[in-house]
Amino acid sequence: MTHRHQHPVTVVTDGACSGNGTDDARGGWAAIIIAPDGSEVVLTGAEAPSTNNRMELMAAIEGLAAAPDGSTVDLVTDSSYLAKAITDDWLGSWQKRGWRTAGKKPVANRDLWERLLAQLARHQAVQPRLVRGHAGHELNERADRLAQDAAATAEATTPPMDGSASEQMGFDIG
Repeated sequence: MTHRHQHPVTVVTDGACSGNGTDDARGGWAAIIIAPDGSEVVLTGAEAPSTNNRMELMAAIEGLAAAPDGSTVDLVTDSSYLAKAITDDWLGSWQKRGWRTAGKKPVANRDLWERLLAQLARHQAVQPRLVRGHAGHELNERADRLAQDAAATAEATTPPMDGSASEQMGFDIG
């Protein structure tokens, strides 16, 4: 059987949030999608109020959405929250527990995790590759600048998803 997309599509993502964890936090995200032939598409967006974790997830969701169906995707991120949710199957564990953490608290950003699951399902394979942020990875640095620029343009558009910005940060991941 021959697959249409034998060579991976690279999706480099980053999120940024000015005032992370506060009610007036402004978030931005960026995704750089690089096709096997080297052509690229750059996507950015913003949300306020927001959190860094929400922006990391939005970058991955939108980047994966831009990749062709059935692709093998190399997902480059500096977010261990995003990478480990996929590689360590936090997503599967959360679903089995009814979208609750090991500590029995509701999973933060469930709306975005569900959107991410839908995008993961569209592809043949998605392999997260965790890189160190602000450590000289050229494409990650570029995505970071794009996300920072997007955050600077964010205007209040939506209320916090589940009450307070601090709850959206999603650190109780167990």
